Amino acid sequence: MTLAIAKWTVEDYHHIVATGILDDRNVELIHGEIIEMAPEGEPHAYYSSEAGDYLTRRLGDRALVRQAKPITLPNDSEPEPDLAIVQRLGREYLQHHPYPENIFWVVEYSQTSLDKDKTIKHQLYAAVGIPEYWLVDLAQRQLIVWRQPQAGQYTEQQVLSSGVVCPVAFPDVRVAVDQIIAP
Repeated sequence: MTLAIAKWTVEDYHHIVATGILDDRNVELIHGEIIEMAPEGEPHAYYSSEAGDYLTRRLGDRALVRQAKPITLPNDSEPEPDLAIVQRLGREYLQHHPYPENIFWVVEYSQTSLDKDKTIKHQLYAAVGIPEYWLVDLAQRQLIVWRQPQAGQYTEQQVLSSGVVCPVAFPDVRVAVDQIIAP
């Protein structure tokens, strides 16, 4: 016997969310499936929040740093990256979450979800052409920077534990790696 998994569109997911059924559950939509997210531990919450504030100061009015808010992707996905650095579209975000063309880069912090973030999230973001994906490995105190999405994969990778990194979208902005991995 073969079981069929019911896949959800982003619109279906929004209807489900609007009913309140998922109010007490920490979930995101990935490839049409509603996935429970691991609880966020204190280090994860602290580091991602501090890094979000730091990036907000570094970028000023050039971009909006959204912390743990959904982004809408065309592959029936609506993940909630720890940080999404997006265009400032003001009230337009009352109508929709940022789309890939609105996203400069995303950042995920990983303590217990490293495998998922290195595979599923990596492929998810690359497949829709998000230009840059930063993954913070909290256990190793490393920043993995992926760039150049092609055919569902990033073709460039850097692993940093110190120094500076300049985002592709803002090559003149120097981001201190230590402010991202352990502010």
